[in-house]
Amino acid sequence: MQCVKMALFEKKKATKLMLDDTVPLTAVIEAAQNMETHIDYVIRVQRGPATENCWQINRRYSDFSTLHDNLKISGIPLPLPPKKVFGNMEREFVAERQRALQQYLNTILANLMLANSLFVKQFLDINNYSPNFHEIALQHVSMFFRSEPHWEVVEPLKDAGWRIRKHYFLIKPKEQPKVRQVLAWSDFGPDKFLSDKDLQAILKILPTVQHPFIYPVTFATASENGGFAIRTFHATGTLRDFLCKAKPKASYLKKYGKPKAYTEFNLMNIKTYGRQILEALKFLHDKGIPYGHLHLSNVMLEGNTCRLLDLENSFIGLPSFYRQYFTQFKKINTTEAIDIYCFGHLLYEMVFGEPLNSSTKDDFPAHLPPPVKAVLESLLTTESCKTGLPTVDDLIADPLFSDVQVVNSEFRPQLKIPSKLKDVVKTAKEKIEKRLQDEQKVISSYRRLSKAQAFHRSDEEKKKRKKSSRKRLSQQQLTEENGLEENGAISPAGSESGSSTSARAASPAARPTSPADSKVA
Repeated sequence: MQCVKMALFEKKKATKLMLDDTVPLTAVIEAAQNMETHIDYVIRVQRGPATENCWQINRRYSDFSTLHDNLKISGIPLPLPPKKVFGNMEREFVAERQRALQQYLNTILANLMLANSLFVKQFLDINNYSPNFHEIALQHVSMFFRSEPHWEVVEPLKDAGWRIRKHYFLIKPKEQPKVRQVLAWSDFGPDKFLSDKDLQAILKILPTVQHPFIYPVTFATASENGGFAIRTFHATGTLRDFLCKAKPKASYLKKYGKPKAYTEFNLMNIKTYGRQILEALKFLHDKGIPYGHLHLSNVMLEGNTCRLLDLENSFIGLPSFYRQYFTQFKKINTTEAIDIYCFGHLLYEMVFGEPLNSSTKDDFPAHLPPPVKAVLESLLTTESCKTGLPTVDDLIADPLFSDVQVVNSEFRPQLKIPSKLKDVVKTAKEKIEKRLQDEQKVISSYRRLSKAQAFHRSDEEKKKRKKSSRKRLSQQQLTEENGLEENGAISPAGSESGSSTSARAASPAARPTSPADSKVA
């Protein structure tokens, strides 16, 4: 009996689906309700493309104001309508404020960094985002230190990263108290397809990975709820920290929202850093390792060398930062294609000094160096995303990167995975891609339905339907009149008396009798 219970528990645990925090939320203010003392704005919130996955919330203007105060740390200008003390219950004012608050929500949700913040998630979806995630993470880290007592926490790095369920702690080894390291803890994500046993085996291999453009992992493990990874703390931070002239320990909204100054990358920086990142991706692709988490915050900058971070993310099932962008394109359906698409966004940010807050861009400035412009167009235009992106080998061979020297004698690339684990990783990779492809099919289906509905509701289509309806009605009336004429029920206009005469002529009583008829009688 105990074995049966354990089997059921394991099955339930294995089939548990984690919430995908990258699925976009949309919010529409449908009404404004007068509650005598205040106005309640009725908001319909939807997760993803499925219209049935929606709910309704009520928010007051004060709730919007609180959200606005929380997002001020980002420095991003947001169009919150001003507060009004007198006359704020008048119908015209409420209607105008409703329109302004809708624009405010649209601006927030169009920005990936803001849309994925805990402040916005709690405002729109409090049922799924009410727990104190940082406190929960601290509990898991405390349990980790009980089994691994070689480290101790120096300070939590609260909100250092964009993920709601991933938390960072500055730690130190007890035997080397002056050394600083970073421990990253994260809940498992919706793409975790490895068993706990296989996951542990893979994580144990990560510290043995050697590559000049991959940042080393000191220690990695997993519990029944999530994964841990420890790396050396680097004071200068990531490539995005360097770009935004930011301190690595600060809140990510403060660091990256609207930096006061940017570091300008020259063409040689772009070529060198781009080639180094492509070499790291090629190494992972050749080894069959899924990555999918490329962005400037996941690239450590040491001197003039870029090194990828967070190889563990795909194994513990975390979705990509740009997921809601590339799910729109069926051709971006493998982990390799995801890496190339994300590389396009990374390259854009290095070139322009700010992120691209849209899935594609079709118009690039003419003043860009031709090789840079050509690569960006091959990665980020709507046409390229629809027809297919270049491979990592294609990009390495591109004139923009092909002449960059990447020889580094200090590192000999190394990643040894046992054959059994290779098959397990391959299967997990295929399942990650299958979930992506299924999601893309759903999005495509809803998009076609939405287009059909929008077309059906368009003014031009309404006019066509009215015109077609009048034409059918006119034809129907004409057909009925013709049918009546054929049956003799209707004569030409002005022959009313003739009709009566005809009717009498057709009647037996009105017809004169012939001599033959008289004889018979």
